Amino acid sequence: MIMKNRFNAYKYFRGDDLVLAINLAAGLSIFFFGYDQGVMSGVNISPDYINIMGLHSNEALLGGVVAVYYCGTLIGALMGGWIGDKIGRIKTVILGCAIGILGAVLQTCAQNVAWMICSRIITGIGTGHLNAIVPVWSAETSHHTSRGKMIAMEFTLNILGVVVAYWLAYGLSFNDNSFRWRFPIAFQLIPLVILAIGINFFPESPRWLLKKGRTEEALEILGALRGNGDKDHPEAQKEYNEIISAIRAEEDEGGEPGYLSMILVRDKLNIPRRVHLSVWLQIIQELTGIGVITVYAPLVFQSAGFSTQTSQLLSGINNVTYMLSTLVAVFTLDRWGRRFTLFYGAVCQGISLILVAVLTKPDIMAQNPRGYGIGATVFTFLYTAFFGMTWLTVPWLYPVEIYPTKVRAKGGAWSVVGWSIGNALVMEVTPYMIASIGWITFLIFGAFNFLAIPIVWALYPETSNKTLEELDVVFSTKSLLVWNAEKELAEMKLRNDPVIKEKKSTNSSSSSFSSD
Repeated sequence: MIMKNRFNAYKYFRGDDLVLAINLAAGLSIFFFGYDQGVMSGVNISPDYINIMGLHSNEALLGGVVAVYYCGTLIGALMGGWIGDKIGRIKTVILGCAIGILGAVLQTCAQNVAWMICSRIITGIGTGHLNAIVPVWSAETSHHTSRGKMIAMEFTLNILGVVVAYWLAYGLSFNDNSFRWRFPIAFQLIPLVILAIGINFFPESPRWLLKKGRTEEALEILGALRGNGDKDHPEAQKEYNEIISAIRAEEDEGGEPGYLSMILVRDKLNIPRRVHLSVWLQIIQELTGIGVITVYAPLVFQSAGFSTQTSQLLSGINNVTYMLSTLVAVFTLDRWGRRFTLFYGAVCQGISLILVAVLTKPDIMAQNPRGYGIGATVFTFLYTAFFGMTWLTVPWLYPVEIYPTKVRAKGGAWSVVGWSIGNALVMEVTPYMIASIGWITFLIFGAFNFLAIPIVWALYPETSNKTLEELDVVFSTKSLLVWNAEKELAEMKLRNDPVIKEKKSTNSSSSSFSSD
């Protein structure tokens, strides 16, 4: 599926139009990610599926078929990150699509539970593979002032995938045959096949090309991305110089570290710090409660006195609200910054979840079931909307912004590892929490939102409106605390630290591009 003429997109797009086209292509992968997350909720309630898989009265195995997917995403992320730094972003995306296609075909044809479990693992590997590399490709081709906007657009498509999966399952729920569950699984082949073919017409990451010494190709791409086709454009030249400066600094630190070295070996680039920040941000994202609301929203709606069918409709509408709210981040994420976005999101989400908890407390609900139930429904919608505006996007954007070029794909993989751990943890413990402590579950996850605020404030530097190479300098400081790091960075500038000095000289350079 790899085609020789990969740069045909240049004939039709330049500058911002090309960046937008790249991110729409990336959005196909993120759409598949969202769709694949949502599709099993409809499959699991199909009588034909339960009968064929032999899952009658076996809730543990039913949940296990879903859970093994996250084992696959973890494996796939580590594979995709390593391969992405070796063979490039485009070829890695194609490989991820191929794995995903294989998994989807096997799931569609599954005849027993062992077959289905193996198929789910393969699909998870494909998803993790793509999730590790696609945000990296997006970040490395987007302008530093619009990375947030582009990721927000992609994750709007992610939630569109969830919405399509939900409503497709709802529309087919009136049937009672294999088509009810096999068709929704097969449907995910559409974005994967389109992406596997279409990605060949898009440019490779110029940062990866320069790291591999393929200067002419990188210059051509930078010219198309930043200079409307002119590789000598000042913006293209400035970015080229910054990338070269960063690559030289990385080469001075030695070769590409492996996954274990990234978390165990301290270096001047502070890679272990970056790994911990990206992994924990994804885990914290899951602890803010989105999985709880996604799965248990129908219970909240039923507590308001709505019928089962009406509750399902409300859940579908809530997903649409979720998708539309993500569009807000397109306009705010770069303007307000990553830190403020996480701050206000955590506050609004925490308040919403606490109010859901209070309003669903049995003795309070008994006083006015309809009124308090509707109130809980409103705050469920508000929580979902605030999450879509804030915490949905930043934990996926932040990790690919903070890593050096030589390990950025592996860094994206560590991010997916954090997501897999957080998601599996929440999905595993939540059913027991709901069964044993009920409404207090929402209270606990609401509290996690407020605990996230001081963690972000103290440990996570702002990344918006900085080039990926400037962020290497930000993370070259020794202190873990944001305010100390900012102070140290200012001192580095004052004493003309070699790292800063080299960056200034390359940024101000007006020399022509050199080629291999």
